[in-house]
Amino acid sequence: MLGRSTLSRTASFRPENLGQNALAMIGNLCFTMFVLGVLIFTIIAATYEPEDPLFHPSAKITSFLTSQSNATFKSDDTVVKTGEDFMALNQTVVATFINATDVEYKEESVTETVPNCEGNVDSPIDCTDPEVFHLLMSKAIDHFKDIHFYRFGKAVRGDSDNACDMAWRFRPKEGKTAAFYKDYRRFTITRSANCTLSVVSIGDYHSGVNARKKRKRNQKPGFEKMPVKDNAGLLVVGEAVNDTLPVIESENSFSRGRYLIYMGGGDRCKSMNHFLWSFLCALGEAQYLNRTLVMDLTICLNSMYTSSNQDEEGKDFRFYFDFEHLKEAASVLDKEQFWSDWNKWQKKDGLNLYLVEDFRVTPMKLSEVKDSLIMRKFGSVEPDNYWYRVCEGETESVVQRPWHLLWKSRRLLDIVSAIASRLNWDYDAVHVERGEKARNKELWPNLEADTSPDALISTLADKIENGRNVYIATNEPDTSFFNPLKDKYSTHFLDEYKDLWDVNSEWYSETMKLNKGAAVEFDGYMRASVDTEVFLRGKKQIETFNDLTNDCKDGINTCNAASS
Repeated sequence: MLGRSTLSRTASFRPENLGQNALAMIGNLCFTMFVLGVLIFTIIAATYEPEDPLFHPSAKITSFLTSQSNATFKSDDTVVKTGEDFMALNQTVVATFINATDVEYKEESVTETVPNCEGNVDSPIDCTDPEVFHLLMSKAIDHFKDIHFYRFGKAVRGDSDNACDMAWRFRPKEGKTAAFYKDYRRFTITRSANCTLSVVSIGDYHSGVNARKKRKRNQKPGFEKMPVKDNAGLLVVGEAVNDTLPVIESENSFSRGRYLIYMGGGDRCKSMNHFLWSFLCALGEAQYLNRTLVMDLTICLNSMYTSSNQDEEGKDFRFYFDFEHLKEAASVLDKEQFWSDWNKWQKKDGLNLYLVEDFRVTPMKLSEVKDSLIMRKFGSVEPDNYWYRVCEGETESVVQRPWHLLWKSRRLLDIVSAIASRLNWDYDAVHVERGEKARNKELWPNLEADTSPDALISTLADKIENGRNVYIATNEPDTSFFNPLKDKYSTHFLDEYKDLWDVNSEWYSETMKLNKGAAVEFDGYMRASVDTEVFLRGKKQIETFNDLTNDCKDGINTCNAASS
């Protein structure tokens, strides 16, 4: 007995117990696998950032917006593309522009009928005279050679007896953006001894403020070759903006309405792209349910865009996006206005609220809800408290994000138009990305060297002609870094145009009104947005990645993934 092994004497390994022992081992193994599975799932959920086709190159974005999956999101700090970026040009509309021959002007014809001008040389110019109007149109067409004119407004008196203001609608001849632009300028006119009138100067962009007034819906323009009904659905940059908050007309109208509101969640203070990805999910659901979206017009701006490097509350949606277009094209209400009306009439009119606290409750399941207000309430655990989770899964094939409803702020685009106009819409553009990427040699080994002044001069030599206006969009804080390029090009940077957003600017005064009289900072997102849009309007556009360096935009060995 003493020679027997310990194992042979262990009761659990007796033949009659082998079956039970095997079952116990299988059970333990299954439990272990279950625990590992839960752990892996938790890690995946905590780091959930699935790929997002939105931030792929433009060809991929276009196909994505037409039919493919739109539910997932990947964080990105670039300026997001909005609805106007994807609008197709109506070639019939943009091809019908006003030529010099259409205005039938001859300088010698613009003379007064009085045979002797003695004593009348200094009399006021009649800006309403058709001949004066034709003189101004002809002069504008001759002076601004890189744009096409589509409509001229009637000339009005300027700030003196020899000044006339006139507005026009135009597009750059080589413009790629599906938009019209509006400018209004001041013309200084002189009268010679024989009564011949001539234009001696044309003011700067938007100098003809007396001609700025928006044309009424049924009012005929001064001259238009082919009437464009309702702007042909195109963005018009330069018109006066009316982004006042919509108001419910009456108690009866409010009580008959059906509303959707999203409350709480983890989207606040995230990147602007994250905000839009979630906001457009909410707007898409509201449209699917045929309800008015109750939206919070206050934005928390992420620290990546602020000069304080801290998240900043209290920003207005209208600083960054075209609320006038949104409220005209969709049914939306400001949250503060809504709750004010709800508190007045909810009990009196028996209005009911339907609460949803699980993002997995799909819009399809809510389509039969009759209550006045559907409130989606999101918790505190990320990422399940992101609004965009509502549009995932089976919902993504049913609810589409309405990108066409969201346009960039026309106030910001007006700054873009002003910069391009100062360059006469005749410039090339180069995007030079440096900063953190240039310092990270592991992911971008060649970027710093490829974007040095000497390398830029060499690379651009066969891409841009000597002497051209070149707009450089860059995150390099010291623009003197690019001084060597001045020997070949006339270089321009965003900060050259600070007067367009300083305390004396139109942008400054209008954003102050939106901000209850408080000054608004021209923040990092605004700067990036304007910088990008000016770049996109260049006749030639030279990108950092692909054009200036062979490094991949997202780091080494990611080029194929980015283009797929």
